[in-house]
Amino acid sequence: MQRRPVGSSGLEVSRIGLGTMTWGEDTSPAEAGEQLAAFVDAGGTFVETADDYGGGAAQQVLGGLLRGTVSRDDLVLAGRGSAIDAPGRGGTARASRAALLRSLDGTLRRLGVDHLDLWQFPGWDPRVPVDEMLSAVQVAVYSGRARYAGLVAPQGWQLATVAAGAGAGPDPAVSRPVSTQVEYSLLAREPEAELLPAARHHGLGILAWAPLGRGVLTGKYTDGTPADSRGASALLASYVEARRTEHSARIVQSVLTAADGLGTSPLVVALTWVRDRPGVATAVVGARDAAQLRASLAAEDVTLPAEIRTALDDVSDPVR
Repeated sequence: MQRRPVGSSGLEVSRIGLGTMTWGEDTSPAEAGEQLAAFVDAGGTFVETADDYGGGAAQQVLGGLLRGTVSRDDLVLAGRGSAIDAPGRGGTARASRAALLRSLDGTLRRLGVDHLDLWQFPGWDPRVPVDEMLSAVQVAVYSGRARYAGLVAPQGWQLATVAAGAGAGPDPAVSRPVSTQVEYSLLAREPEAELLPAARHHGLGILAWAPLGRGVLTGKYTDGTPADSRGASALLASYVEARRTEHSARIVQSVLTAADGLGTSPLVVALTWVRDRPGVATAVVGARDAAQLRASLAAEDVTLPAEIRTALDDVSDPVR
């Protein structure tokens, strides 16, 4: 699998990443192990996890696999802090230095590792000064607990504010974020208005999650909700339903048409479209099992013709 730099940094990742959101809940440890092994065998390196995936269960599952299924050195581990450190917990705000470092230490403990390759933290907290958030990054890097840092789903002006604050700090090479993780797909192109231009301007790479439109772009929901799908899961039904709209249906039909013309799957068409958008370092996919993951990994050998990419751009244009 090809690798790409994350923005203007020296960090490199596989251009398809593996998400772990359902591990420990809808995905058993055994199934997760099969996925991770298949991903590494295909040349994948970037694995994303968060401390609120299953209340920490996903990280515990991944930590167990790092002690037996794959080598830690084969992966680029990205850990994300989240609402586990909600306002008021321990007397600190969500993105305070204390909360951020506590979240990082919890992630390292659950994974059983001494550092993250990429530590992602909330992109904005109005109660916390930017320099305090950035000081947490410096502590994490200087102490060896993180190699790089990134922002999670900020708005464009928030990303620019944090990036500018890092540039004005005492050690910008350490505190400057190198990435931003955001939902991005043919059904979610809103980041193109402000966030993606801001990221490119400041040299941040895009980590695109839900590139398959939360599964809707695979076409599996065109005739209802399959019983074995995430849309039928009590855990994820509302998550999927948010992308099942009349506008989405037109885009899905275009993806199906493109896939039929190319002799491939709609999953591959949708994933390839995101993967090759300007500024995207990796497109992070989640899967129910190893077979489903391998279907996503098949996108590695596909490049969309220019005319199909243009047609998909047009039909999914959020302005239109």
